[in-house]
Amino acid sequence: MKKIFVMGFLISLISGSALFARVELLGAGATFPYPLYSKMFDVYHKAYGVKVNYQSIGSGGGIRQIRERTVDFGASDAFLSDEEMKKFPAPLVHIPITAGAVVITYNIPGNPELKLTPEIIADIFLGKIKKWNDERIKKINPEINLPDLDIVVVHRSDGSGTTFIFTDYLSKVSKEWKQKVGKGKSINWPTGLGGKGNEGVSALVKQIPGAIGYVELAYAIQNKMPYALVKNKSGNFIKPSPESVSLAADIDLPDDMRVSLTNTGAKYGYPISGFTWIIVYKDLSKAGISYEKAKELVKLLWWMTHEGQKYCKPLHYAPLSKKALEKTEKIIKSIVYNGKKLLE
Repeated sequence: MKKIFVMGFLISLISGSALFARVELLGAGATFPYPLYSKMFDVYHKAYGVKVNYQSIGSGGGIRQIRERTVDFGASDAFLSDEEMKKFPAPLVHIPITAGAVVITYNIPGNPELKLTPEIIADIFLGKIKKWNDERIKKINPEINLPDLDIVVVHRSDGSGTTFIFTDYLSKVSKEWKQKVGKGKSINWPTGLGGKGNEGVSALVKQIPGAIGYVELAYAIQNKMPYALVKNKSGNFIKPSPESVSLAADIDLPDDMRVSLTNTGAKYGYPISGFTWIIVYKDLSKAGISYEKAKELVKLLWWMTHEGQKYCKPLHYAPLSKKALEKTEKIIKSIVYNGKKLLE
């Protein structure tokens, strides 16, 4: 009797463990939210036993892999246009997880806190302003002894949502940029060196005296890199922070949550802000995954947009506003499997 009991206990333990570790979700894409996603996925695995394998390969790679259905979800800092969505085998939905700031970081002696205007930023990245002691930079930073040092532009080499946010901003504030370069996840840069991922850009800026680049706020803070205050549409120089990003997102939001936050009209909003989304098929049977996996994916998305939001601010991201969350809940509830709702 004792042997039967022990065997029964072991079988239940093994089957329970198998159930607990039954699902591994695969995702790929944006490097912008990677510090936050790493934390969220670690906490979720410990709490629910569902492992999330997320590859931080850039938004372009994430979109490509969800289109090819080699992952369960893609992640992007650039929402897909109507034309891009037509290239997918089935309809998609965008689930915003958080909003963040793309910051202008640099490497000059002493790394003082600089102020920059939209016009100066555009002309630096166009290759028109070539020295750190340029009169235009000195004029708005009179208290700083700017060096006679060449500016070295660093940009992303991979398809990137961070690039999309940054070039979307530049296209709104500079006619010359819009006409000559434009916006996109990948563009033909007028000047500079390329680094892969936010990690690659951060590393190059730190290594090269006189370098300037754009990275997500968390990467600048983690790497102890300086970042500029940027003049917004209202004429205020705004320091990037979760609070100033939240203010930037205080605008009218569409039901599908595909919206740009750059060059916000909010008085104290940081102007180079953007949502980052997880992108999935609206009918998850079209993703080529099992019903069980689809259920777990929807549970994960609900957790990330609810309990998981408490990890945003400590990692320098802006949590979803009440207005954004209401629209996001409707999107998650609309996800089905062979037409059957996955979340009531």
